[in-house]
Amino acid sequence: MLLKDKVAVITGGAGLNGLGFASARMLAAQGARVAILDLAGANPAAAAAELGPQHIGVVADVTDKASCEAAAREVLQRLGRIDILLNNAGVTQPRKTLDITGEDYDRVMDVSLRGTLYMSQAVVPAMQAQKSGSIICISSVSAQRGGGILGGPHYSAAKAGVLGLARAMAREYGADNIRVNSLTPGLIATDINKGKIPEEKRAAILDGIPLGRIGDPDDVAGCVVFLASDLSKYLTGVTLDVNGGMLIH
Repeated sequence: MLLKDKVAVITGGAGLNGLGFASARMLAAQGARVAILDLAGANPAAAAAELGPQHIGVVADVTDKASCEAAAREVLQRLGRIDILLNNAGVTQPRKTLDITGEDYDRVMDVSLRGTLYMSQAVVPAMQAQKSGSIICISSVSAQRGGGILGGPHYSAAKAGVLGLARAMAREYGADNIRVNSLTPGLIATDINKGKIPEEKRAAILDGIPLGRIGDPDDVAGCVVFLASDLSKYLTGVTLDVNGGMLIH
């Protein structure tokens, strides 16, 4: 097993059809004990129970620094260490530039970008103490191509910010043997976009994907396992595209 005796923390991981839970399931299959963090209404404990009794769910709001710190303390108390952080929590909104309100901007930026910062800050001290760690940040192809399929410009900006933050943290914490890398998924079949893409638009999207299909959550989860494990032990500051060739650059 690639992750035997490792502990992984996943933000926004309670949705059973989402990238976070798919990653949790695959990390657990490779031997990791998993802590799923999410809002109370998402019931992270129930999601963790789906994985097995050795995994835990923790209520946390990534936009609140104290909540992130409390969640990290709880994981350390219950599971003993933190080896992997998957910054997965994020929200999107279908807005045009002139329609983005201050409230819209704050909502999208706070979850994707502020949440990535706060949760990383919460786990880094434990990783520094053990001189090892892997932080994986979920960005988006929309950060690279200037817009996605559903998300507005503020979503692209937030996800581009995630890339910059991850690269800066990779430089800062390399001496502590903490690796920080990013994934940029393309269009993935999750609940976020289910039923929201008209058939004619879907056909046009597929024409632009060399592999000829929309991604599955497990396509992203496999890359999470790779970046979490020692298979990628000499990688830090990288951006790994997971888009079926939608963006080749």
